[in-house]
Amino acid sequence: MRILVIEDQPKIAGFIKRGLREEGYTVDVAYDGEEGFSLATTQDYDLIILDLMIPKIGGLDLCRQLRAHKITTPILILTVKDRVEDKVAGLDAGADDYLTKPFAFEELLARCRALLRRQKALPPTRLEVGDLVLDLVQHRVSRSGQEINLTPKEFALLEYLMRNEGCVVTRTMIAEHIWDMNFDSFTNVIDVYINRLRNKIDRERDKPIIQTIRGRGYILKG
Repeated sequence: MRILVIEDQPKIAGFIKRGLREEGYTVDVAYDGEEGFSLATTQDYDLIILDLMIPKIGGLDLCRQLRAHKITTPILILTVKDRVEDKVAGLDAGADDYLTKPFAFEELLARCRALLRRQKALPPTRLEVGDLVLDLVQHRVSRSGQEINLTPKEFALLEYLMRNEGCVVTRTMIAEHIWDMNFDSFTNVIDVYINRLRNKIDRERDKPIIQTIRGRGYILKG
């Protein structure tokens, strides 16, 4: 899952980015409204976390502009403004949820998960493909009941493949969803991570789940 954080305070933005990345999300950060608008309208995100008090384009105006440009990505407002009228204004501007600062990071994660579930209409706690199970809350993976230890990036890659079960995903699609905007597309990092997943998930199995489609990309089949 790829998330855009629009927050002008570097410490807060860094804290949110680090925490989300530790949970397996891919995160880009914009420090003002103009940069946020540019990224949100040119890149594919699953969720936008938006501070209201940002320079160049204020949060409420940015929210309205994104909705006017038919950007339907869920928007979670994160701000110090805690009055009822502020919350109403944010929701009326097109936001999907509203969380005030200071906040508990666990609550932020829970709200992100709820918005992502609503957007994708996926099962609330886990994904299953054949005998492969991925628990989205506990960040656990097992196959035939045997637990498999994955790094956060491996977990994110497997989650993306499982969400697109039966569909070919290209290297470009993987790069856009699993790595941030600074990813070097000329490296073989994606192939390395696919091989790592295969070694952990398909090793010594009669039926491999992750398959290569020559010249196109990869597909996960149960």
